[in-house]
Amino acid sequence: MSLENQIMSEMKDAMKAKNEAVLRALRAIKAEIIKAKTEPGAGGEIDAATEQKFLQKMMKQRRDSLEIFEKQGRNDLAEKEKEEMVVIEKFLPKQLDEAELKDRIIKIIEETGAASPADMGKVMGVASKALAGLSDGKTISNLVKELLSK
Repeated sequence: MSLENQIMSEMKDAMKAKNEAVLRALRAIKAEIIKAKTEPGAGGEIDAATEQKFLQKMMKQRRDSLEIFEKQGRNDLAEKEKEEMVVIEKFLPKQLDEAELKDRIIKIIEETGAASPADMGKVMGVASKALAGLSDGKTISNLVKELLSK
């Protein structure tokens, strides 16, 4: 089932259940789907890679907003962001835990021959492509930085 069909099906269920939090997140995803389909060159169709890319972007936006709201003591808004993140996360591939991520980054460092923090760009280029969708860029970057500075 395509992401769009899955979203529409879940929207119907959320409407029937009167679940505003889930409905809000699903509507945001649907808006991104429509936006992606109508971009120049899309031809009214989007592939799985594009879907994953905008879902990752949506998660990052919510993580950033959550951090800001928590710093400002806006627990009401932070709670909404958390609710939406739970829904969006269902459509993303399983994220790697820190141990798995660290193992993969160590292998990438060995493959690229990186030895110091100066080689971070070389490692990040490979790691970003290899780990796309499996972890967010900020976490990857922090781990690469930590491992190269040892």
